[in-house]
Amino acid sequence: MKFPVRVVEKPWGRELIFAHVPGKYAGKILIIDKGGRLSLQYHRKKHESLYVLKGRLTLRLGRRTLTADPGSAFEVRPGVVHRFQALHGRVTLAEVSTTELEDVVRLQDDYGRSREK
Repeated sequence: MKFPVRVVEKPWGRELIFAHVPGKYAGKILIIDKGGRLSLQYHRKKHESLYVLKGRLTLRLGRRTLTADPGSAFEVRPGVVHRFQALHGRVTLAEVSTTELEDVVRLQDDYGRSREK
C-alpha cells in the first residue's frame, strides 16, 4: 500500500513524514538548512532514534554538545532537552519515533513559536 509523503515546511528547513502508524511508529526525514536550528525542546512521551544521512550535525543532548557526521546514530528519550543545528551546511536526518508528533515543549525558539505544540 502506498503511503502519501507529507511535507511540512519549517522555518529551519522541512520535514518529510513518510510513515505514521498511530500507536505504533512514525518515520521522518528532517532537512535542516545551513544555519538553521530547531527549538531547544523536550518531549513528554515521544521517544526518537535518529541517523545522520548527510552533513555535519551539531546537537545538544542534555548538557552535552556533540557533532555528528554521516553514519552517526543517537537516541532522544522523553524528558531529554535537545536541539539540532546545521552550522556547517545543510543536514539531512532520518528519524524513527513513537507516534506523538505534536509532543513538543519548546524552552527556546529562534522563530517565535509557542512553547507547546
